[in-house]
Amino acid sequence: MAGNSFFCNKMGVFVTALNSGSNGNCYYIGNERDSILVDVGISCREVEKRMKRLALDLKKIRAIFISHEHADHIRGLRVLSKKYQLPVYITPKTLAGAKLFPENPLFVAFRSHETIEVGTLKVKCFPKWHDAADPHSFVVTHEEINIGVFTDIGEPCEHVIEHFKQCHAIFLETNYDDDMLENGRYPYHLKARIKSKNGHLSNRQAYKLFTDHYSEKLSHLFLSHLSQDNNHPEAVMNLFSRNMNGTKVILTSRYEEIPIVEIKEEMKGQLGLF
Repeated sequence: MAGNSFFCNKMGVFVTALNSGSNGNCYYIGNERDSILVDVGISCREVEKRMKRLALDLKKIRAIFISHEHADHIRGLRVLSKKYQLPVYITPKTLAGAKLFPENPLFVAFRSHETIEVGTLKVKCFPKWHDAADPHSFVVTHEEINIGVFTDIGEPCEHVIEHFKQCHAIFLETNYDDDMLENGRYPYHLKARIKSKNGHLSNRQAYKLFTDHYSEKLSHLFLSHLSQDNNHPEAVMNLFSRNMNGTKVILTSRYEEIPIVEIKEEMKGQLGLF
């Protein structure tokens, strides 16, 4: 695939996970003109390599949005933002927790429930439950298409539920299998943290969120942030293959980028892969 030819005459939103897992998280969302990254938990070099393999143009990235300060979400932030002079939208508490330099002119503070316009995209920022200073999730909108990034969530709060119903595609955390975590090698205190209100979503919690708040709009669900020790792709896919009402289920990867998916309105049942 050469250049960006697949963007020609396309009206949808293009999404991919460059990496998703406790070793690093980075999500790409954009249209034919503008794009953003949610989190940069992998190195600048890896972002460049993976975007190049997907024929994505780094010059079309307009901003980076940071969900919280944990290392697997900010590891490559400083280098990437400086090299490409990208504004970084981050809350003051998250900035302090990340121990980054607040005087950096590229840092832009955002507030809960604020909608930020970035080129032709709009990004809605809303709080979530997680063990971080000021954690947020995001919904990115182009025209009438909404893409959600809902990971690192202990329990689905009212804000997550409200926005879940509005999305055409979602990166949804499926961090652990209950039985694998319970019978695994982690110490009790770490198991308790993961299962807590401020921890992570289990496969069952994520599936219940889908079944309880399913929307006809939802064409694609990207299962994200799988634990290496406490989950298995087969376990989560078996659960989510039960009854998805036509929603396409795609696993993200902790090792590499996934193929680009184009999200359009009223595309239920279409593959949309490149």
